[in-house]
Amino acid sequence: MSDLFSVAGRVALVTGASGGLGRAIATALAEHGAKVVGMARRADALDAWQSETDGETAALPFDLSKPDAAVEAATRAAEPFGAPTILINAAGINTRQAADDVTLDGWQTTIDLNLAVPFFLAQALVPGMREDGRGRVVNFASLQSFRAFPGGLSYGASKGGIAQMTRAMAEAWSGGGITANALAPGFFETELTAAVFADPERAARNAAQTCIGRNGSMADIIGPTLFLCSPASDYVTGQVLSVDGGFTAR
Repeated sequence: MSDLFSVAGRVALVTGASGGLGRAIATALAEHGAKVVGMARRADALDAWQSETDGETAALPFDLSKPDAAVEAATRAAEPFGAPTILINAAGINTRQAADDVTLDGWQTTIDLNLAVPFFLAQALVPGMREDGRGRVVNFASLQSFRAFPGGLSYGASKGGIAQMTRAMAEAWSGGGITANALAPGFFETELTAAVFADPERAARNAAQTCIGRNGSMADIIGPTLFLCSPASDYVTGQVLSVDGGFTAR
């Protein structure tokens, strides 16, 4: 059973590794034996992650805000341990603009980082995955892949796109041993959800809307991620796995 869920020896690239869910996942993969390249803009936060994490890790400060940087990002990510065969697209942004206030710049920034960058980064890594005969792409969807939230028009559009893009990735690449799936977290306390958790009543309402009765903790994302990155999910592709305590079930 341990071999079935093993990521030992695999090379993983985790974007958004400087904080939140990306950091938790980067740490867990390293502690379970993967060689992990953590990528994010903030060098100091990446250094802190690396110093606090057991296992083989590399910190790679990189600005992923533009899709045309994806090839360079993939090339540099291969330098520490070889070509990554696991990609976790955890980097993201939520501008929280009301529909009447969405600007073209805000829209483009959100779509670029949340939707275009994950695709072009995966596209750049696919040849190495094919050569290895096995690859894992794990995208980040959202509650807003399925539901509309106030102030979430551009973010929701990007995350709805992630759900369909994940299916399209699976159709395109899974014949070569590369699976593509997405995690759709519920409410976890991260930088992106700071405004939600700053309001205790709102956080409590969100917890009450789940079937389990609480919001997510960082530990809750680890099992689903290891499953999608390991041989246990060899026959699972093109799926969006909600990790939301049953929020979307009600």
